Amino acid sequence: MNRRKFIRKATQLSAGMGMVTVLPTRVWASEIAPSDSLNIALIGCRNMGFGVLEHHLSNPGINCVALCDVDEETLNRRASDVKENFNQVPRLYKDFRKLLEQKDIDAVIIGTPDHWHCLITVYALQAGKDVYVEKPMANTIEECNIMVRATRHYGRIVQVGQQQRSGFIFQKAMELIRSGSIGKLRKINVWANFNYGVGPEIVPDEPVPAGVDYDMWLGPAPQRPFNQNRFHGSWRHFWDYGGGMVSDWGVHLLDIALWAKGLTKGPEKTLVYAGNTFPEPRAREAFDTMTVTYPGSDLVINYDVTAGVQHGPYDMLYGLAFIGDKATIVADRSRIQVYPEWDEENKKFRAEEYKYTEGKESHGEHVKNFIDCVKSRETPACPPEIGRAAALHVHIANIAGRTGEPVLIWDDANNRFTNSEAANRLITPVYREPWILPKI
Repeated sequence: MNRRKFIRKATQLSAGMGMVTVLPTRVWASEIAPSDSLNIALIGCRNMGFGVLEHHLSNPGINCVALCDVDEETLNRRASDVKENFNQVPRLYKDFRKLLEQKDIDAVIIGTPDHWHCLITVYALQAGKDVYVEKPMANTIEECNIMVRATRHYGRIVQVGQQQRSGFIFQKAMELIRSGSIGKLRKINVWANFNYGVGPEIVPDEPVPAGVDYDMWLGPAPQRPFNQNRFHGSWRHFWDYGGGMVSDWGVHLLDIALWAKGLTKGPEKTLVYAGNTFPEPRAREAFDTMTVTYPGSDLVINYDVTAGVQHGPYDMLYGLAFIGDKATIVADRSRIQVYPEWDEENKKFRAEEYKYTEGKESHGEHVKNFIDCVKSRETPACPPEIGRAAALHVHIANIAGRTGEPVLIWDDANNRFTNSEAANRLITPVYREPWILPKI
C-alpha cells in the first residue's frame, strides 16, 4: 500500500468511527517503510538544478509534482520539458514558500544560487521534506553550521551535491590509498584551470527583465541594481551570491582530498595568495588566481587555481594528485592512473601500475544514493557534515584573500579565527530584511 492509499484508508476508517486522524510527522521515516514512489519538487530550475531533476526522473517511481523559479520564462520552459520528456505536469510557483506548503511533496531539490541554499534548506526541513541541495552547501561558514544543526534537529535526509563521492573513479582512488597501494600518503596537489573563471565582460546595469521577480532572486542578499552579470550563470563571481571558481570547483576537488584522510572539519591553518592577474578588466569580485596551502601534521594539501587558461598538470584542466612514497595517483572525473616509483635497489616498481580512462559524471549515482536513503533513512554519501568541511576550506581561502590575511588560523570547535577579527566578521552573513538568518 503506498502512502496516499494508506492515508485515504486511515481517514475513511477514522471517519467511520467518529475519530479525527492525526498522522505523526515522521510516519514515513525509518520506523515505517516508505512508499515505493517519491514526489519530488525542484526549486531553481535553470541549469544544474534541472539536470539533477532529470536524473531523479530517470528512476522508476519518481514524480515531479512542483517546480519553482523566479524567472517565468525558465519556469514555463522547464515545465514544458518535464511534460514532453517525462509526461508529468507539475504545479508551478515563483515563491518557494508556497511550494513547501504543498503536502504531497516528499523531497525537494535546491538548485538556486548559493546565497539561498541555507534558508530554503531550513524551511524545507521545517516543512518535513528531505533535501538534495547543490554545492557548495552554503555561501558562508555560519550558514553551513546552521544547515548541519537543522538536519540533525529535524531528523531528515539531506544530500549535498558533491557527486564525485558516488563515482567509480574517486571511489577507486580511495580504495588504492586505504589499501596501502601507494604507501604513506604525503601530499595532495589539487588544481582547476578554466576560462570561465575570469568572469564575463563588463556591461551596464539595466531594467529587470519582464517576468523576473528580482527582489525574490536577491532574497537575503543586499539590494543591488539589476545587472546581467550578477544574474543567470555568472552570479557566482560576486561575494553576495557565490565564491568564484575557487568555490565552484574547490568543493568538489577538495572534498576528495579530505576524503582521502577522513577529514570532516575546517582547516586548522590556511596559507593563501589571492589575486586578479587576468590582463583584461572583467565583471567579478572573486579571485581569478589563487594558491592555497592547508598544512597538516603529516599531510599537506595544495590547491592551485588559474582562471583564463585551459591547461594544467598531467595535461588535465583540473584534477588531483595523491602523492605517496610508493606511487602517485592522478585522477579527474574521466580517468585515473597510478604512477609507481622505481626501486633502484631491487630493480622494480614499488607499486602496481593501474589505469582507467572510461570514467563519467556521477550525478546519476549520487541521485540514486539520495533516493535510496530517502526510502531507507540511512545516511547518504554526502551529508551536511561532509558538505560543511569542503565548503569551509574554500570559504576560509576566500576570506583570507578578501581580508588580505596571508595566514588564517581556524578554531573549528569554537567556530572562529584566532588571529583575525576582520576574518571573523565574514563568518556570518547579514540578511536583508525581511529575511532572517535561521537560528537552530
